[in-house]
Amino acid sequence: MSTRYRWLVLAVAAVFLVLIGRLWQLQVLRAEQYRTATYGNMVQKRPLPTLRGRLLDRQGRVLADNQPAYSLVMRVVREKPDVLAELFETIGVSARQRRAAAARLARAVRRRRGDPFVLIRELSRDQLGRFEMHRERLKAFRVASGVRRHYPNGRLAAHVLGYMSLVSPAELADSRGQPYLPDDLVGRFGAERLFEPYLRGVRGIERVVVDAHGSRVDEPWVDQMLGQRRRHAPVPGDDVRLTLDLDLQRVVDDELSRVEAGAAAVVDVESGRILAMSSAPAFDPNLISGVLPPQEAKALLEDPRRPLLDKAVREHYFPGSVFKVATAIAALEAGVVDAKETIQCTGALKRGRSRFRCTHQHGRVDLQRALAESCNIYFYRIAERLGIDRLAKYARMLGFGSPTGLGLNGEVAGVVPDQTWYRGRSRRYQPGFALNAAIGQGDVKVTALQVATAYAAIANGTLMLPRLVERIEQGSGELVVYQSHPRARQQLPVAPQTLELLRRALTAAVHDRKGTAYAVRLKRWKVAGKTGTAQVGRLRGQSAQQEHAWFAAFAPAEQPQIAVAVLVEHGGAGAKAAAPIAMKIIERYLDSSPAHPQLAHTAEHRQR
Repeated sequence: MSTRYRWLVLAVAAVFLVLIGRLWQLQVLRAEQYRTATYGNMVQKRPLPTLRGRLLDRQGRVLADNQPAYSLVMRVVREKPDVLAELFETIGVSARQRRAAAARLARAVRRRRGDPFVLIRELSRDQLGRFEMHRERLKAFRVASGVRRHYPNGRLAAHVLGYMSLVSPAELADSRGQPYLPDDLVGRFGAERLFEPYLRGVRGIERVVVDAHGSRVDEPWVDQMLGQRRRHAPVPGDDVRLTLDLDLQRVVDDELSRVEAGAAAVVDVESGRILAMSSAPAFDPNLISGVLPPQEAKALLEDPRRPLLDKAVREHYFPGSVFKVATAIAALEAGVVDAKETIQCTGALKRGRSRFRCTHQHGRVDLQRALAESCNIYFYRIAERLGIDRLAKYARMLGFGSPTGLGLNGEVAGVVPDQTWYRGRSRRYQPGFALNAAIGQGDVKVTALQVATAYAAIANGTLMLPRLVERIEQGSGELVVYQSHPRARQQLPVAPQTLELLRRALTAAVHDRKGTAYAVRLKRWKVAGKTGTAQVGRLRGQSAQQEHAWFAAFAPAEQPQIAVAVLVEHGGAGAKAAAPIAMKIIERYLDSSPAHPQLAHTAEHRQR
């Protein structure tokens, strides 16, 4: 054998030895490493959506629940526009869905290549069928089953219930415990946001084997391969039972739907439960939950009626004459006026260069008549004796000037000015400020919920913390996670005779012939209430000032059960625009309650 041939044999042998060594290294030494890598390529962790907890009314009727839904999922790749166009044309994607898909695509470019994301939410049955028929041509996409949030009553109580929207980048970065995924929807407003930690639930995980195209493989060996690690079931969210009364909420929403804009709040006098609360105009949470296309978001934001603003707690208004109860309490408790003292109303009061007017000449009136007939001059005169600081002190005792503590939708505090407040704004205090504040004008601002809780406090002598949640439950009520109880913010530091005088005066405002709300009184029920007509600035294109209309009340006057506050933006006179709405709310609630027939009989007997 020649030397050259021997070297050739040795070289070939060396190559084979290297190959054998490499194979041994790959198949023995690094077998576990590559097995793990192969497993990772074959096995995907897919999140299993959990059922979000339901929102219920006080009787357990559904206000927000879940429905099955199917979404179209794709991986973050640079798909050509014609591929997406083919998809949209094949399954019949609406213009609204295309706009939402474009928004999701814009967000998806920031993700890692290959990460899945939801392209189209809530496929219709027709779209789902078309996709299944053309699955082979649409291998870049897959259908994922899930649930969608459903509000069976549409716009009803929309601002209280809230809506869902896509998780923000900041929330993705800050989420702890169970982190959010990029396509998760979170509670963005109302009770959905307030109770998000309870409603959310715990997501499950399913491990699946996929082929080279990313399609799921369902073969007998898959179960053996994955074993018990295949699936971790999701844990449903807790149900939140609210204090709302669905029937009463329907009445409130229906009445407010007849006005351009306004708000209403109805609270239980004894417990502070919010029985109904509404802001008009409302939005449909079924339509805006998810990713709201820019055009539709712009339309909502630019609507001059501000449908996205919760006017019951997030906006404050001049209260007008419904604020006179605070002035009356302050004057009586400070001893600057006697309940029987009369003051002459001539229709106007001149102070310096300013002229403070009344609706007409009331003649001589005492406190009860002044409240019942809403005489401004009476309150101007006692405000001169009282001063703005003492007025502010007692107004704050009724809850004005601070949030009620509900914690919903960015509740505002309102404004109760005193001399310190003016100095803090570099404004020189003038005595006329107290006169304007005494009738709920000037710089005084309140919310509809504040007014309702203040009148409830006058009815029972206690300022209650308003409550929106009755209890939080697991397993359809089998386990109570949280049970709320009535909580008092404070007992009113007011003499019982002062509160009794106010109750008589407010009853007279409705049931005495000269009372401002006499024309809309109820036949079966005695109501204690106060009208308010608050002057505001001119609207564009209007030649006259447009007043906000108010009415606040509690009923029945003898044994108060509920307190109501109604505001109609630019509605004009409170007796004509707001009082009829409040009376319908009160009448419907008392007539439908089995606890009140005897009270109705008593009221009819007394009116005879």
